[in-house]
Order: sequence, then C-alpha cells, then structure tokens
Amino acid sequence: MDCFGVSSVQNLQALSALLSTQQEEEEDGDCKNLAACAQLGPGHIGPPPKKDKQVSSAYTKKNSKDIWSEEEVAQGSQYDDLADLRPQPEYEIILKQSVGTEDMFLGLSRKDPSSMCCEAMLVKIKLPDTKATDVILDVKEKFLDLRTPKYKLGLHLPHPIHSQEGRAQFFSERDELEVTLLMKRPMDFINMQ
Repeated sequence: MDCFGVSSVQNLQALSALLSTQQEEEEDGDCKNLAACAQLGPGHIGPPPKKDKQVSSAYTKKNSKDIWSEEEVAQGSQYDDLADLRPQPEYEIILKQSVGTEDMFLGLSRKDPSSMCCEAMLVKIKLPDTKATDVILDVKEKFLDLRTPKYKLGLHLPHPIHSQEGRAQFFSERDELEVTLLMKRPMDFINMQ
C-alpha cells in the first residue's frame, strides 16, 4: 500500500509540473524574439503548403477585338436616354388572363393563377395634367417607351409581347393611360388548351 502512495505522489507531482503555468511564463521571459520562440502546432506537420498564383478573371482579356463582353452590356440599354431629365410617372403592371366558367367550376382548361397562364399585360400609367394628344407611345417586344411634355417612361417589360397587337386607352377623368399588351408565350400551345 505504501508503494502505491509514494508512486501516486510522484505521479501527481509530475502531472502538476506538466500543467504548471509558472514554467511557461519563465520560458516566455527568457525569449526576446517571438518568431524564434513560436511553438510548432499541428499545421506545421508535413511539407509547407505551396502558394498558387491565382489570376483573377477580372483582369484577363479575351483574344477578341470586342470592347465589351455581352455580360457587361445591359439588355435594352439602347433605349435608355440619360440626358432627358423629365420625371418618370407612376405605373403599375398587372397580368391578366381570360377565365370562363369552365375554368372556375370545372377546371377543364388546365389554367392556374400563375403568371405562366396569363395572356395579357396591363400597364397603368398615371399622367397628371396631361392631354391624350400629348402622349407619344412606342412599344417594342420587351420595351415600352412613353413620352409627354412633362413625363418620360422607359419601361423594360417583364415578358416579351406582340408589339403590333395591343390597345391603349386614355382616361382623362383619372389622368391615366391603360396599355393592354398581348404576351408572347413559348409554351402557349400547352398552357392555353
């Protein structure tokens, strides 16, 4: 029993020597160059990591005579007029679909309330103090251009439309122009049956 007590005391003293912070503080006080005193850690095992030279893609130039790449040019930016300082009127875009009784009660046409089943786009534009004769409207496949003496609206449309098929109506009592545009849908033969 005595031999277990002596060895356990020695074990405890050895353990306390390992865990003592006094010895670490003495070692830190003796070392004046921190880089030389730095201890090795798990990251120092094995060969040092190689540093690869990474070339950022922002500075690489393609072998082309193009000034800009396609990603740098905004779609429809040819319609933007930055020199015109007229304010933009308030507008609202509403998607419409023709719904009949067979859609409401029987669900025979496979239409749902999603925008994929919409057939037309209604753009409501508020034009206070404007006459119908002052409005100049130009509609492209993905862009609506409206000009009046007081306002200018260059609107990129969320869906392509049939530019030749549409209707515009000006309501003078509300000072509002409503433009109804039929939308081009690539899957119309599936969605509209």
